[in-house]
Amino acid sequence: MELPATPSPPIDKAREAASACAGCREGSGLDFELAMAFQPILDADRGGQVLAQEALVRGPQGQGAGWVMDQVSPGGLYAFDQACRVAAIEEASRLRLAETGAQLAINFLPNAVYNPVACIQATLRAAERTGFPLNRLIFEVSERERVQDPSHLLRIFQAYRQMGFTLAIDDFGAGHAGLELLADLPVDLVKLDMGLIRGCDTHRRRQVILASIIAACRELEVQVIAEGIETAEEWTTLREMGISLFQGYLFARPGFRNLPVPAALSTLTPLA
Repeated sequence: MELPATPSPPIDKAREAASACAGCREGSGLDFELAMAFQPILDADRGGQVLAQEALVRGPQGQGAGWVMDQVSPGGLYAFDQACRVAAIEEASRLRLAETGAQLAINFLPNAVYNPVACIQATLRAAERTGFPLNRLIFEVSERERVQDPSHLLRIFQAYRQMGFTLAIDDFGAGHAGLELLADLPVDLVKLDMGLIRGCDTHRRRQVILASIIAACRELEVQVIAEGIETAEEWTTLREMGISLFQGYLFARPGFRNLPVPAALSTLTPLA
């Protein structure tokens, strides 16, 4: 999506507000460094082509997300959210992700967004500065985060939809009001939580629940991603249930500051 040459007055006002906020200036205000790891999302219907690479926050030496969150003060969530977006775009640009044809999936914290238009400005500037195409961005909101104001989250999604971003619900089935989010938000993708995925090849109850979610998403024209796949049996079961998009250690572990090459689907247990 190309930015308009002459912004509308509401955008001008939002940019003025953003310029006065330290957090909007590329997430300034953090007292530690961020890095990114990337994990691919594969499209089985296209022979395992990488649909997207998800950016996963890490510490400067590869420390996990838990270590990173321990460094963030309660008052620093806004700057942290901004810094993660910028770091993801900068790292993806350095690795020439867009040249691979894949999208970039970025997690965001809705409770850290006070105004959808104002708070996206650092992201837009980072994309413009690095030449990263905006139509390759996927924004994921985690169902695990309790949204303080559901109407505010809807406003964020509506604004992002107007900007042309792809939208996803992450960790679906693990947190708060999953079906309500699916009903109310204009999403393109739903990522099934690994808690539902684990052992689904032998767990009848999980299979029934997964089948109902898949059917609902199909009716709503929402694509389903199965994340956290670790075994060929899980992959085969979910593939037979009609899922085409996959992510997990079975295909590739996150690559710290690099784009991992996923395993070829032909090496996995074939469908019967």
